[in-house]
Amino acid sequence: MHFSRLSTLAAAALAASVAFGTSGARAEQFVNVLTGGTSGVYYPLGVALSKIYGDKIPDVRTQVQATKASVENLNLLQQGKGEIGFSLGDSVKLAAEGDADAGFKAPLDKLRGIAAIYPNFIQIVATKDSGVTSLADLKGKSLSVGAPKSGTELNARAILEAASMSYEDLGKTEYLPFAESVELIKNRQLDATLQSAGLGVASLKDLSTSLPVSLVAVPAEVATALGAPYIAATIPAGTYEGQTEDVPTVAVVNFLVTHSEVSDDLAYEMTKQLFENLPEMQAAHNAAKDIKLEDATKGMPIPLHPGAERYYKEKGML
Repeated sequence: MHFSRLSTLAAAALAASVAFGTSGARAEQFVNVLTGGTSGVYYPLGVALSKIYGDKIPDVRTQVQATKASVENLNLLQQGKGEIGFSLGDSVKLAAEGDADAGFKAPLDKLRGIAAIYPNFIQIVATKDSGVTSLADLKGKSLSVGAPKSGTELNARAILEAASMSYEDLGKTEYLPFAESVELIKNRQLDATLQSAGLGVASLKDLSTSLPVSLVAVPAEVATALGAPYIAATIPAGTYEGQTEDVPTVAVVNFLVTHSEVSDDLAYEMTKQLFENLPEMQAAHNAAKDIKLEDATKGMPIPLHPGAERYYKEKGML
């Protein structure tokens, strides 16, 4: 009796050590979430996503990396230096094509899609004093177009080109991230900033409460000239301090992207936990209200990761 009790205990201890060993062997998976500048929208959403993954996916340790956003994120993913990253749709398309002008030396063949998320609105904001209210008014004025070769800067080039303009028409072109652009405007060293972000981005909220500004209209024909992944959109009245009416602009959809070396199970969980915890994303930033499961595979410029595909099939979307 005593012997059998001992052997039972030994067996239980062995089972426990095997179970423990298995989880040890499975080890922690690391998820580095690639975002953007801390005053943009990618960063707070990335922080929320990282917390969701850390809380909900077993054996996962997460970190959030602030980056220069789309282009840098895609290059880092190709090198395996991140597991999931935010990017603008046109940057993803140019990365897959290997567009050198956009910052991609060769086609990034390891990129895989997780989900289409929310649209970035092209928001061009000028000081009231500058008198800039239309794209044509930017001629001869100083404009910050985002960090060099960032998704925002690629948007700026595309929009000016669609309006038959270029950087050469500007009085001065500054290549600065959102927060730095706003500081220059506050110091009267810059007339306008073009920011590609979710509505209500912190940098522009800060600017509109600091001094009188005008939102510059981007007419619908610019969206038509640009074509996919650009769409005509509206910045609703009241989005920023002193904005009394709707302003037409263009938008481009953002994507969450991973790479082919990420396991199917991890990609499945990253997709599933995003859509099952949308309230946490929305609490982090209003832009997440536009993340919808029914739109998740629309306009994806790269192949879906098989793990994400599995989740969408379960949901009857593919």
